[in-house]
Amino acid sequence: MTDTRQVAVVTGGTRGVGAGIARGFLAAGARVVICARRPPEVPVEAGCATAQFRPLDLRDARATRTFFRQVAADHGSVDALVNNAGGTPFGLLAETAPARQAKIIELNLLAPLHASLAAYDVMRAQRSGGSITMIGSVSGTRPSPGSGAYGAAKAGLENLARTMAVEWAPAVRVNTVVLGLARTESAHLHYGDEEGVARVAATVPLGRLADPADVGDACVFLASDRARYISGAALHLHGGGERPAFLDAAPVNH
Repeated sequence: MTDTRQVAVVTGGTRGVGAGIARGFLAAGARVVICARRPPEVPVEAGCATAQFRPLDLRDARATRTFFRQVAADHGSVDALVNNAGGTPFGLLAETAPARQAKIIELNLLAPLHASLAAYDVMRAQRSGGSITMIGSVSGTRPSPGSGAYGAAKAGLENLARTMAVEWAPAVRVNTVVLGLARTESAHLHYGDEEGVARVAATVPLGRLADPADVGDACVFLASDRARYISGAALHLHGGGERPAFLDAAPVNH
């Protein structure tokens, strides 16, 4: 994506992985709109380009439709959407209130559904169509103790993307980036101090956690013409995955 006429929307693009995605699109020459309930603490920039922030509660379907129509009216199009907003605190299923679990699923599954439907209404009327990318998680492809509702929502999100890819073709392509462990400004909340981060990184075959820029590069690729025949796909961005525990437990040299 190098055409400056391209317009990309990144939900939750104010910090962490979302900001990395927004910077990736900015560096590729796109005009970028980021949305969240609160503005970024510092502007999201790449070079001389700055992402435009607009407040939005993605759980409000009506407000989300209005948001995408306004972006299209102001910028002329919506060419790419990255559904990045989401997340969860740690909490075992039996110790988490049902209302809290429902909110987690709402944020990580229903909000991307609202945004995708709103973006599709704009994209399907465009001659060039558009691209939607879901930010999934390895938590949706394996057991997710401590984040069960989140993992279930991410599993549903990947399935939802595949269905959209079939229903909305050929105008709109829909894919998922299945993200593994990532290092952001809040990594310490999950992995502890630098020593803890290093120990966790050592479990990844490539020897490090994903950087937000890695995710940005993947999203820019999926939205670009180089990925023009990729739809309904899941790109695993996890550095090789996780080393199976049995290899370290078995009494043989692996």
